[in-house]
Amino acid sequence: MPQNTETTAGAGRRVRLVTLGCARNEVDSEELAARLDDGGWSLTDRGQADVVVVNTCGFIQAAKQESIDELLDAASSGAAVVAAGCLAERYGSELAEALPEAQVVSFDDYPDIAARLDAVARGERWAAHTPRDRRRLLPLAPADRPAAAAAARPGAVAAGPAGLTPAAAGAAPWRDAIPDLPDGLAPASGPRVARSVRRRLDQGVTAPLKIASGCDRRCSFCAIPSFRGAFVSRPVGDLVAEARWLAGQGVRELVLVSENSTSYGKDLGNLRLLEELLPALAAVDGIAVVRVSYLQPAELRPGLIDVLASTPGVAPYFDLSFQHASGPVLRAMRRFGDADRFGELVGRIRQACPAAGIRSNFIVGFPGETDEDLQTLQGFLEDARLDAIGVFGYSDEDSTEAATLPGKIDPAEVARRVEDVTALADELMAQRAADRVGEAGEVLLERRVGPGRYEGRAAHQAPEVDGITTVRGCAGRRAGDLVRARFTAAEGVDLLADVVPPAAR
Repeated sequence: MPQNTETTAGAGRRVRLVTLGCARNEVDSEELAARLDDGGWSLTDRGQADVVVVNTCGFIQAAKQESIDELLDAASSGAAVVAAGCLAERYGSELAEALPEAQVVSFDDYPDIAARLDAVARGERWAAHTPRDRRRLLPLAPADRPAAAAAARPGAVAAGPAGLTPAAAGAAPWRDAIPDLPDGLAPASGPRVARSVRRRLDQGVTAPLKIASGCDRRCSFCAIPSFRGAFVSRPVGDLVAEARWLAGQGVRELVLVSENSTSYGKDLGNLRLLEELLPALAAVDGIAVVRVSYLQPAELRPGLIDVLASTPGVAPYFDLSFQHASGPVLRAMRRFGDADRFGELVGRIRQACPAAGIRSNFIVGFPGETDEDLQTLQGFLEDARLDAIGVFGYSDEDSTEAATLPGKIDPAEVARRVEDVTALADELMAQRAADRVGEAGEVLLERRVGPGRYEGRAAHQAPEVDGITTVRGCAGRRAGDLVRARFTAAEGVDLLADVVPPAAR
């Protein structure tokens, strides 16, 4: 859903910022908001805005269409319109020509976004950028990228030593390099030379924390690396500093986001850096839960499974990007694994933590997908009993290898397969939720819904994409509290729970 944001309104230039797409875009919007605020623009979603900035999504056709619809809707308000984000970056001058109602900015324009809007307010129009493959902006080898070079410089934020344990985290060398932050401002995410700021636009108790930008994988169906660029990790010290700042803003749960979180640290010379980052973030005062998203099954190390499954304050939650379960389809996707290997991985996770939450997304109707492939996927879903399952129909994406593959499936047949697999997924997710009835777990309270009742999320439920838990017996509690509760009933993927009295724990 589009997210409209507002800060304190002032006289003069007024801008409305609309955010579409993923949590990574939410972080980008908060950085844009801070830059605009510093540049004298006031953000509003009430009344008439002089300029509307739409932070678009360009992942799949449905997301692109939603972005275009939002741009046209903004133009109908009479405001000047600026297209930012992935769709704008991906298509540049092509988008500007097809949609003259909007001006188009690139990621490279973000540091000067306030000046760009100043030009819009003066009635100026600029030539949109010509799209380029942003993977070519950085060296092919991760060790040769700027983040790795910066980490190696004297006095720079350094990665912790391999094998660092939570008990030893206080002695990590990067502890001495955590930057001080101005009141109300946090460091920017992403591989930018100049430090920027971030300003919160959502006052909830959960916030995304971007740990890296870009992706080095070459999945045949995905165009994201071409416009998001190569993978670059953020230094541990910067992330700990931003986590402290977020905690000071009332955040209780951090959701670590990137295009591929399991690659974190590879360009800093430490493939185990995520295992060291997690306990450091969990140790930040005020942070109750640290959750990781976007894990690649082929890169999920045994040590990372152990840290996710057993570190206090880290949710035992595994957001695994399976995409399919048939070996031949996965090879065509340029991915690794099959139903047997994925099943073994699910088994290892549940052996480490039986109550762990596991979610994944799947693409059906990929070119060449046979009835046997589809049956393999359905059989895997029945065996794996995942907590959350997203099902998407394949569609060609510009400039991807998959768009050139033979064996295309009729869109009507793709839609039928999506419907069938979605129905199975809904049934299996409801069964998995019902299996949890009688268990007890930690629930983060988010919203009061009645006397002594709060909506919240258990460890196996990520914000927005998974189910919710309604907790009874919360008298005297408030949003942001982490309570121990026992699940008493399930309705689809959602759960009902009662607070466990301290004497009964």
